[in-house]
Amino acid sequence: MTGALFLALDVDGDGAHPAAWRHAGRPPGSVLGGAALRAVTADAENAGFALVTFADSPVPPSCGPDAAGRIEAGTRAAFASTITDRIGLAPTLHVTTTEPFHLATQLASLDHASHGRAAWVVGAANGAVERQTIGADPLPADVLRREITDVIDVARSLWDSWEDDAVVKDVATGRYLDPAKVHHVDFTGAAFTVKGPLITPRPPQGQVVVIAHDDTGVTDRADVVLVTGTDVASVGTEAARVRRAGADLVVADVDVVLDADIPASTRLADLDAATPWPHTGRIRHVGPPAELVALLRELAGVVDGVRLHPAVLASDLPVLAERVLPELASAGLLLTPRAGDTLRTTLGLPRPANRFATTAARETR
Repeated sequence: MTGALFLALDVDGDGAHPAAWRHAGRPPGSVLGGAALRAVTADAENAGFALVTFADSPVPPSCGPDAAGRIEAGTRAAFASTITDRIGLAPTLHVTTTEPFHLATQLASLDHASHGRAAWVVGAANGAVERQTIGADPLPADVLRREITDVIDVARSLWDSWEDDAVVKDVATGRYLDPAKVHHVDFTGAAFTVKGPLITPRPPQGQVVVIAHDDTGVTDRADVVLVTGTDVASVGTEAARVRRAGADLVVADVDVVLDADIPASTRLADLDAATPWPHTGRIRHVGPPAELVALLRELAGVVDGVRLHPAVLASDLPVLAERVLPELASAGLLLTPRAGDTLRTTLGLPRPANRFATTAARETR
């Protein structure tokens, strides 16, 4: 760790609080349109966030009076790729309800569309209602862990199924690709089989950045591991544990309610009066932006990044952009993306070698 942080922002709906839509300052249905997504991603990129994440679920986000629907996360990320040029884009795609081949293709396509800024938040929805969407029962814990592992493994194999220089595009000869550099993937998992190669050339990053929650049990398969804790000490304990298990980068999740035109405590009380915000297991900062800066300074000593979950994006994001990120930047504690860089470059992750190219090189010697 360098002591500097990269910051991620979750931009699902109108905010992390279930009653956020009541305080968004716009008609409730507008969150499903392109204008709302365009505004929030532009604001996040301009503020200096390294990454935005798009939450998702196989079922609606609420069965009560709150948010009743959302646009699929991969679609939102694809749209955002056309209106941004620096910030990373990380949709949640669920291994339990999505065909692995299509999942890998969708993410590779996002990396091409964004010129190397794609990431994947590994989702593993496993409730009875979620699994009913594919006509299946919830998976036992050990089977679920195997399913997550298998999907990540096959996705990584498929991303490597085209070597970097497989596409030739020789107009004179009419030769588009070198078939010797496009490799078959015959994968047999516990619950599925996949035959490659992928229909999409290798992603610009080589491998899309894989982000997993620490409770998925696949720390050794992920590039970035998300941890929770109710204070800095507990986050530090979790961060140390996942580092020992092989995590490259560790990111802490933090809920945020900031003083704006109304004090944070009053804002939260008003929101909770409509729909209480369930305990998330994350640090929850409710108060002045200066105290959030102090918290982030502390976290910079134990994690590589922090993902913020603002209660109401319309209220909290402007305060983050004006009074939190500039303070971190002026202190040299904020890692910000630059136009033209891939997400791996921003995060300090190496571009992986292609496993098939390495094997082919050995075989020709």
